[in-house]
Amino acid sequence: MSFFDSEVVRSELVEISELQEQVYKNVFTFYMMNKSEKINHVNTLQKLLEKQRILYTRMSLSDDPEAQKMKQNILDSAKMMGLDEQTDISYMFGNIEKVLEKMKEDIDKSNDP
Repeated sequence: MSFFDSEVVRSELVEISELQEQVYKNVFTFYMMNKSEKINHVNTLQKLLEKQRILYTRMSLSDDPEAQKMKQNILDSAKMMGLDEQTDISYMFGNIEKVLEKMKEDIDKSNDP
């Protein structure tokens, strides 16, 4: 069975797509959101990041050529966005998680309603 034929993988891809749609839908109105909505948005980002991290790990562990091709596409895209070739993607995921946690702290501290 191909990596992408797995019911678990297909289900995760659907969920990632849905989370991405939620994020994109709200990204331009973030500044107008109240504190609770902002926290919910960041929580959605965290959930999306975790799903992406798990999928990337699964691809890394798979022998399936299609999984390896997608993994390489992700690495190529990351390089085009300025990520150094020597940087481990797992390190990047960890840094993004730290940024999201900091965002939530800053939102909590804000005077917004």
